[in-house]
Amino acid sequence: MSPAPVTVVGIGADGWPGLAPASQEALRTAEVIIGGPRQLDLLPAGCAAERVPWPSPLRPAVPGLLAAHAGRRVCVLASGDPMFFGIGRTLAETAGPDRLHVLPHPSSVSYACARLGIPLEQAEVVSLVGRPLATLTAALHDNRGLLVLSSGADTPAEVAAHLRTHGYGPSRMTVLEQLGAEAERRLDGTADDWHHAPGDALNVIAVTCRRAPGAPRLPLTPGLPDDAYEHDGQLTKRHVRAVTLATLAPAPGELLWDIGGGSGSIAIEWMRAHKTCRAVSVERDPLRAARITRNAENLGVPALRVITGAAPAALTGLPTPDAIFIGGGLTAPGLLGACWEALPPGGRLVANTVTLESESLLTYWYGRAGGELTRLSVAQAAPVGGFTGWRQAMPVTQWSVVKTGPQTRDEEEGPGRGRPWEGRKA
Repeated sequence: MSPAPVTVVGIGADGWPGLAPASQEALRTAEVIIGGPRQLDLLPAGCAAERVPWPSPLRPAVPGLLAAHAGRRVCVLASGDPMFFGIGRTLAETAGPDRLHVLPHPSSVSYACARLGIPLEQAEVVSLVGRPLATLTAALHDNRGLLVLSSGADTPAEVAAHLRTHGYGPSRMTVLEQLGAEAERRLDGTADDWHHAPGDALNVIAVTCRRAPGAPRLPLTPGLPDDAYEHDGQLTKRHVRAVTLATLAPAPGELLWDIGGGSGSIAIEWMRAHKTCRAVSVERDPLRAARITRNAENLGVPALRVITGAAPAALTGLPTPDAIFIGGGLTAPGLLGACWEALPPGGRLVANTVTLESESLLTYWYGRAGGELTRLSVAQAAPVGGFTGWRQAMPVTQWSVVKTGPQTRDEEEGPGRGRPWEGRKA
């Protein structure tokens, strides 16, 4: 017999009076109501069910908590729309979507759009609930409107300080508290002059981004300015980086292995391509690994996973990648073979080098696996005495390939060894 269904009821700041009749009936007839203390306190005495507050941490406790009340009529009480940055996602992933009966309430974003006259489909939402403040950075673009989901009463002041730090002090801010309730309140100002004391913990922040004069402009396209990164010279330079990212071709939800991370620029710009893109940066130097973490936070992708260790040993146990970039350590024994074996059919591999030794290895692999072998050369104008001439950067050899099927290989790799491995042009 399949497990009993779980009813998930969304409730707003307006409490019981704001619930639809079906939601009220589900709560009245429940035997167990699970929810946060704030939501549970909104229920009237007429809801006679056993009230169970969520433990912390919440997610690991969900399966056991549902199992403990198996066979009883269970309601989960959630804030607003449970399927919008809410508990609904966790329940669907742990209990299964077929087991859920969801009765949503308007979300705080729906209320905010109604109050501000913003079409809901145009609202860009950034959640800071359980997420670092640095998550906001990647969404900062001049004249762009954002709706920020707060984690508490202090979030508006923290957002204002963050905007100032990143050159967006002139941005307009509107804080909407207790949306839908009698105590609803609105506060306005700019990040530069935000002076409001912390108010209600239940708030949404609307931000109209305004970039201060002279503040750096960080576009969505690959190839951010080199000075956007903290680095010690180990940095894939801007023009080569743009070509490399275009060749890697990030798509929503995909995972990149960035091997020999250096300053983390490839992994960071991969993740900036779409908010669901994921990356793991592997760097053997602890100082550089720490620098990658700082760069990721400063450029709005704090979820970048940084592993300190030497490849290929450091690759053990990593989730299967959709693409791999090798920017350093190409001549490490077994590295290319380990990367190729880890790559699933359809996965992409891109490797860059400036040394003859590594170029020889890439040429060998190109002959065996196919793909494309490209020489990238960039020159920039520079003073030559009283005139101007071209200053040539070191040329970069790039091998790119899309894996088309399973591979076989000998234990050793290199010129004169191994068997043909399938591949096609990237």
